[in-house]
Amino acid sequence: MKILYNFSMFLFSIIVSLLQNSRPKIKQFVQGRKTVLEQIQAFKAQFQEDLAWFHVASLGEYEQSRPVILQLKKEKPTLKIVVSFFSPSGYEHVKRKNKGEVDLLLYLPIDTPKNARKFLINLKPKYAFFVKYDLWANYIFEAKKQRIPLYLFSAAMREDQVYFQVFGGFFRRILRSFDHIFTQNERSIDLLHQINIAECTHTGDTRFDRVTQISSSPKRYPDIELFCEGKKIIVLGSVWEEDLSIWIPWINNSQGYKFIIAPHDIDQAKIDIWANQITLVSDKLSSQSPILKNIDVLFIDNIGMLSSLYQYAQIAYVGGAFGKGLHNILEPLAYGIPVLFGELRKPNKFPEAKISIDYGASGSVKDIEELNTTMTALEDPDLYEKTCKAASLLVKENLGSAKKIIEKVLSK
Repeated sequence: MKILYNFSMFLFSIIVSLLQNSRPKIKQFVQGRKTVLEQIQAFKAQFQEDLAWFHVASLGEYEQSRPVILQLKKEKPTLKIVVSFFSPSGYEHVKRKNKGEVDLLLYLPIDTPKNARKFLINLKPKYAFFVKYDLWANYIFEAKKQRIPLYLFSAAMREDQVYFQVFGGFFRRILRSFDHIFTQNERSIDLLHQINIAECTHTGDTRFDRVTQISSSPKRYPDIELFCEGKKIIVLGSVWEEDLSIWIPWINNSQGYKFIIAPHDIDQAKIDIWANQITLVSDKLSSQSPILKNIDVLFIDNIGMLSSLYQYAQIAYVGGAFGKGLHNILEPLAYGIPVLFGELRKPNKFPEAKISIDYGASGSVKDIEELNTTMTALEDPDLYEKTCKAASLLVKENLGSAKKIIEKVLSK
């Protein structure tokens, strides 16, 4: 299996190199990896302090890592932080927004034995952290070989993952290489015990820490506040075509609400199509309309505002469940409001959805009829208040994951 894995990495590197001029993201993926060793060498020449290396897949996993990074920096202020990314979109976004909590941002070179060896020999991290998934075998095996302490956090294991299959021996070896695994839930602990991994602890999902940090001091938007003034607001966040297909009919028949719609992909042509389907007065934020207060539906046609926009909502809906996967429902829950989302195709992949439903903080809707029923129910002041309290309780009871992780790491 290792030979097959390494061949697949070699083949992948050739394919992306050949295709790099076909799409900007692929070109970023290839070109961004060409100078990684030089970046590391220049950094190490400038800084002699110990460093911790965090690897994340993309932006979502980086946000998940931030509470752990901040807690580690709090406990070890002189420690340098290096974060590597697989995804160009995650790397480019964080590069623009980095506020100094990360000392070096890198692309992770493709996972070949040679790349892993050179990367880690040059980087020499004191600690190595992987977040949730995106576990690259050669980097993990090489770190183990070099006796670099290895940790995986916010892990959410499922029975259908390759680690728990009959043919999954190679992949189980990846998990067994970690010095400790910190999981989101107790079910993950049970599954790890089944494959004889004892070094694991249920510490929860670090996203609860992160969304609480964001909600405690959200960015204010005067234009949005003018739009919202005196009205009940529903925020539809990270929505796709499938989500709006059930929401647009409801919006057209609604009374007493205003709507903020933040599509997952900013496609001006699609936004225009959706706006034409909506019978209420709508506009895009980019139009900077002087009558913003007089419109009913505001499309957010930029990236980076959503996590703070939920502060204005009475109810939130988070998209993605009907398609590739549910987006972050913890962001709106942190504001203590009811959160709705579509019917999940693979519920086990999103344990936070089931947890939030069990608390009574969220609801799943599969079609316009269920949306009507749920929204009518939330018009009841007592039920609405109960749901808001459930959301606040859910977040409060799941805080502290980052602190638990770093306490365990530094105790070893």
